[in-house]
Amino acid sequence: MDLNITFEDLKLTRQFLNAIQDLGYTIPTTIQQKAIPLIRSGQHIIGIAQTGTGKTAAYLLPIMQLLKYPQGDLPRCVILVPTKELVLQVLEQVVLLGKYTDLRSVGLYGGVGRKKQASDAVSGVDIVVSTPMRLLEIYQEEGLDLKKVQILVMDEADRMLDMGFRPQINAILDVLPRKKQNMMFSATFSSIIEELSWDFMDFPIKIEITPEATPVETVEQRAYLVPNFQTKLNLIEYLLKDISLNRVMIFVKSKGSANRIFEYLKHRIKGEIRLIHSNKSQNARINSFNDFREGNVRLLISTDVMSRGIDVSAVSHVINFDVPTVYEDYVHRIGRTGRALNEGIAVTFVSKADEYHLTKIEKKIRMPVPIFHLPDNLEITETPFEENQSMEKEIDEQKKKEDPNFQGAFHEKKDYKLKQKQKKAKKVPKFTGKSKSVVQKTVKTGLKTSKYNRNKEK
Repeated sequence: MDLNITFEDLKLTRQFLNAIQDLGYTIPTTIQQKAIPLIRSGQHIIGIAQTGTGKTAAYLLPIMQLLKYPQGDLPRCVILVPTKELVLQVLEQVVLLGKYTDLRSVGLYGGVGRKKQASDAVSGVDIVVSTPMRLLEIYQEEGLDLKKVQILVMDEADRMLDMGFRPQINAILDVLPRKKQNMMFSATFSSIIEELSWDFMDFPIKIEITPEATPVETVEQRAYLVPNFQTKLNLIEYLLKDISLNRVMIFVKSKGSANRIFEYLKHRIKGEIRLIHSNKSQNARINSFNDFREGNVRLLISTDVMSRGIDVSAVSHVINFDVPTVYEDYVHRIGRTGRALNEGIAVTFVSKADEYHLTKIEKKIRMPVPIFHLPDNLEITETPFEENQSMEKEIDEQKKKEDPNFQGAFHEKKDYKLKQKQKKAKKVPKFTGKSKSVVQKTVKTGLKTSKYNRNKEK
């Protein structure tokens, strides 16, 4: 990042410079320095930048400058994102960065009735921020006209494909004008995404601030080898005694585990605690997140639904209760801290079944995650039989994935029993000196003794 470049050097107009100043930003990030001039000149862009480096503002500022002012009733820019939370985040940035303009925006997402959203979208709007499914629904069922769209942005395109939105994306591309400016931004970028870009982008310029899946330098990474679920709960409780953990996000793979963590911690730690996952209502999720962002909540427990695009600049710590099996999610999880050039700490709990995934993550991010010793006075509980069996089976599956010929510990036990049985069957009987009894076989006489046959002979 060039510290000598200012937002004025990027030729942004005064209305946007004032909005940036109100937000307290002084120096554009690397992705902003590179992307803003290219987008302003009308180029197609593929942007790869770490989470927390300002990529949302990198495309919003030049797009709003290109749109200039309200014009007509039909949307001129469509921004696709994978989740409701990201819709709300991007929409908030549109409002903050465009506060000195009259540009109109609307957010479209599922989980609520579409009639009100459709009414807002067709009554005059410049920028539509939407999930793919809801945009397609309102286009097909409510008559949203997309023929005036000049700019298309896909943010977190890799996650949209992971969530199965490829058919909806293809359908949206079919109804949008072919002549438009196209952009894709993400912290990670796979070959599948690159193939998607070929379908609708001509000669895009690729901006790669850091190699794919690289954590932000301001995040200190730590890992603890923890034997079981209960010991993980004990370790969280132990760590939260430190008051420096003042705004913490805990990420977990399943809703069931998230509920168990919440129930365990709610009466054991100081400070407010909230829980977010897909079973919670939309309003509950939004209110919990807003309370956390405003500093009224110390601890936010979440599944990976919140791991992307959530912008809270003062998250002190991220705790991975387990290691994500989608390795890109590790980068997004820990990217919730260390944002906006602030420093943060990411702690990951690793069971014996997670060690395989941690190794894969280290390979992907091209750096080791330091292992820390468990505290001396931490209570380490015995692993329950069922939990241990589950981990052993998971380890077997990992070995089979690496070596298709691997049969697994449980299979080997069955093989051993079968071999012992076969060995016993082949064993030659010892001579005891006693003569064997002769078994006389009954010879069939062929006599027809049934009542039916006797009657037949008569």
